[in-house]
Amino acid sequence: MSRLNQAHYLDFPLRLGPEGGTTCSRIEHVRHQIEQVLFTDPGERWFRPEFGAGIRRLVFEPQSSTLWQVTRQRLQSSLAEALAGEIDARELEVEVAADPDATERLLILIRYRLAALNHSETLEFELTGGTRHG
Repeated sequence: MSRLNQAHYLDFPLRLGPEGGTTCSRIEHVRHQIEQVLFTDPGERWFRPEFGAGIRRLVFEPQSSTLWQVTRQRLQSSLAEALAGEIDARELEVEVAADPDATERLLILIRYRLAALNHSETLEFELTGGTRHG
């Protein structure tokens, strides 16, 4: 394991243990940042009102390729901004689509590479009726 990944970051959501705040690795920290972008509604953060993608609302939107394309572009932009310095934005890929077998499910696939660690990762999120699985 590289020294860069051995750094400790505060875990999210913040939890306290016997030693104080719990920590996580750099790889886990970036995963948590991605979840924060996806599941924070724009305007939810007082000092960063533009932060967040608010994807939970999309589950009940009419299914259309135009909506998924706009959502993909918005996610790509939000993630690239939030993860600047951590990921190589040129290698960030986002896919958004309704599940063909269950249109009430939204599927999100995110591929990225941590620039400093040269570590690639793929995350999958499934939202069903306002809940997430990932």
